Amino acid sequence: MSARPLAGLRVVEIGQVLSGPFAAAILGDLGADVIKVEKPEGGDDARRMGPAFRGSDALNFWEFNRGKRSVVLDLKAPEGVAALHAILETTDILLHNMRPGAAESLGIGAPAVTARHPRLIYCEMGAFGHVGPLAGRPGYEPLLQAYCGLSSITGAPDGPPVRMGASVVDQGTGMWTVIGALSALAERERTGRGAIINTSLYETATLWAGQKLSAWVNQGKPPQRHASGHPNFVPYEAFDAADAPLLVCCGNDRLYRKFCAALGQPGWAEDARFLTNRDRLAHQAVLLPLIGAVIATRPRTDWLALLEAAGVPCAPINTIQELAADPQTAALGMLTPVPGSDVTLVAMPLSFDGERPPISGPAPALGQHSEEILAGLGVHSEAPPRQDRA
Repeated sequence: MSARPLAGLRVVEIGQVLSGPFAAAILGDLGADVIKVEKPEGGDDARRMGPAFRGSDALNFWEFNRGKRSVVLDLKAPEGVAALHAILETTDILLHNMRPGAAESLGIGAPAVTARHPRLIYCEMGAFGHVGPLAGRPGYEPLLQAYCGLSSITGAPDGPPVRMGASVVDQGTGMWTVIGALSALAERERTGRGAIINTSLYETATLWAGQKLSAWVNQGKPPQRHASGHPNFVPYEAFDAADAPLLVCCGNDRLYRKFCAALGQPGWAEDARFLTNRDRLAHQAVLLPLIGAVIATRPRTDWLALLEAAGVPCAPINTIQELAADPQTAALGMLTPVPGSDVTLVAMPLSFDGERPPISGPAPALGQHSEEILAGLGVHSEAPPRQDRA
């Protein structure tokens, strides 16, 4: 199987910053021709989301826009909308994450566009969803982490709510959009018609909070914060070795007994307070400090070697620098040089018959491909002067 299975597919992205561009980046890495439609005044705001990296664009823009073609269209002008429709004549998927109501105000809302292009798969990515009292409300990653309870379940029990360090809601919404679009493509093969796909940050964040939400709805059980720990297993959390932290996961009583032996504390496995996982849950306030005191006596590498030899699941709590240098990262080819540049980016986390989808090229300069794309449509290019990428 080809590592670029979507070759021949055309995607138009009207995206800003993250969720929309990330969805299109996935499709692009899988082989689709992604045309990024940008506004004349500066293009995607992500171009300035951080210090200049190459030319005037930020690294975040490079991360989520590699391999795309950029065309500048003024969608507030009839000529720009007409040019978009001309491009859509040969497009399979359109996706956007514009503010609620923006597409409709420009005359490119889902009903109007799909009526004109019935084979098109129209993906609309919102903040709070396409229906309901908050449907018209814009939103960003941290707001949705807060609103949907993710921040409330992240952090230490006695600390404040914490935002997760990765953009799990934005990128998760991008992934659900791709899943929806590819599902609609399969359906189009049978029916010949496209579809309207709705996703939102709210729905993604609610799903990520799903286990806690289901526990509340079905059992009346409010969640608690557990720092690195787990609500249902003990020990299943981080401990500080003499020099650095590590994580231990004893997911059953057999692993706990192996853990005790590796720590030189076989008696803990026979202690009635700690005999079963439910016993350990009830007495974790006693057990966890005992474990912490033993692990603090030796360096992390010693404990990792002992625990791995004993078959106890464990891992160092790596820094990003350590992850970048890890041989496993290199073996998997997760850090990939971008052709035509001196930039290295993180590759897509899947392979086909052992081959990872390659990154096809660098992020485009604003309007870099306007003339190329629009010339064949008889449309005047609105491209600004080319940016210097030196």
